[in-house]
Amino acid sequence: MPVEPPTLLDPVAFAAQIQSVARVAGFRVEPFGEIAGLPLYALTRRTRGPRPRVYLSAGIHGDEPAGPLALLQMIERGAFDDRAVWFLCPMLNPIGFTKQTRENADGIDLNRDYKALRSLEIQAHARWLQCQPNFEAALCLHEDWEATGYYLYELNPHQRRGLAAEILTNVMNVCPIDPAKQIDGRPVTEPGVIRPVDDPQLRELWPESIYLRAHHTPLGYTLEAPTSLPLAQRVAAHCAAVEAVIAEL
Repeated sequence: MPVEPPTLLDPVAFAAQIQSVARVAGFRVEPFGEIAGLPLYALTRRTRGPRPRVYLSAGIHGDEPAGPLALLQMIERGAFDDRAVWFLCPMLNPIGFTKQTRENADGIDLNRDYKALRSLEIQAHARWLQCQPNFEAALCLHEDWEATGYYLYELNPHQRRGLAAEILTNVMNVCPIDPAKQIDGRPVTEPGVIRPVDDPQLRELWPESIYLRAHHTPLGYTLEAPTSLPLAQRVAAHCAAVEAVIAEL
């Protein structure tokens, strides 16, 4: 199946657009670094009173535009409302987007760097995370060029009530679920769901999700949209996944 070429997403123009929209929606813009003149920032929206704290990230791979665009679309339509306290990092690899590459300028896959902390991007992101409270849930938005449908990784070491079924049920309205019994070399425990080794001490390389599992949250989801589908459909699939989590709050 032919793969749609990566969509050029100018990180400077995108930052200006999403920050402007976010401010109107009541978010605070929190810069936490700069890479070759390109901004690293978080968007936070805090609400008085007890609310679940939810973290979302996107754009850690520069050839995966659906995640950043999904967060922008959801902010524009007011999806991140008073039901939760929100922590959003919408573009963690701005240089990757200028180069349209998975890696940063030094050829580092940032989503494997949360243990070694070699890259300036992840050093800055980790410093920002260390200043944040724990989260009830974390969602990391990705794309997979090899996938034939949507799927997710679930980290749930305390066996809390998970959200995988709700996420995939909502995604099915706009995107097929990957039917494979093995994805990326890992067994699928149920259609579209991978539950990898979640003990950080047993992982040689740490993706963002394992870092969050070690330090910030007992419930994490890495959401993978298939790059083979049109960009608008991938964005809609990510929106549907996040909306399913919001509905369960």
